[in-house]
Amino acid sequence: MAKQLNENGKELGPNDETGCCPRFDPKPWDGKVIEWEAKKFIKDRVRTFMFMPINFGKVMTRAMKKIDDSDAKSDVGLCLSDHTSKWNMDIYIAVSKEVKDADNVTISGKFLSKVYDGPFKDTGIWCKDFENYAKKEGHEIKKWYMSYTTCPACAKKYGHNYVIVLGQI
Repeated sequence: MAKQLNENGKELGPNDETGCCPRFDPKPWDGKVIEWEAKKFIKDRVRTFMFMPINFGKVMTRAMKKIDDSDAKSDVGLCLSDHTSKWNMDIYIAVSKEVKDADNVTISGKFLSKVYDGPFKDTGIWCKDFENYAKKEGHEIKKWYMSYTTCPACAKKYGHNYVIVLGQI
């Protein structure tokens, strides 16, 4: 049987439409409270300019190699972004076990989750909506994370640019 390739020549897996990002199902994440107890992640830092990532691809490639080398890929493809300033953001990539030569961290707590779909320029609108949603649900957000579920090319192919906003409550 011939290998299926995406438009960039990358081999497609059995459940992979693009050879890059899997299709995202928003239902398990939209309007939910999620609880984690010592959920495993590796942490890295991305340079940004006015909140726009500069070296995201390079950082993700480096991190994914470490994850693959440690056979630590999580069954949930989750990457959290913590925009610490206009100039950088910390990313947290879910893993199944400790990763060699990486900053291994755990995250615990309850998180309110809501999914948005649209262009990144709407991030401010989403954040304001999420803040109102949290208040309506009786929660105060202690810490914010965003999870960009697909790269721009896959978002275009799928016709959706889903972003999860998670707030620790």
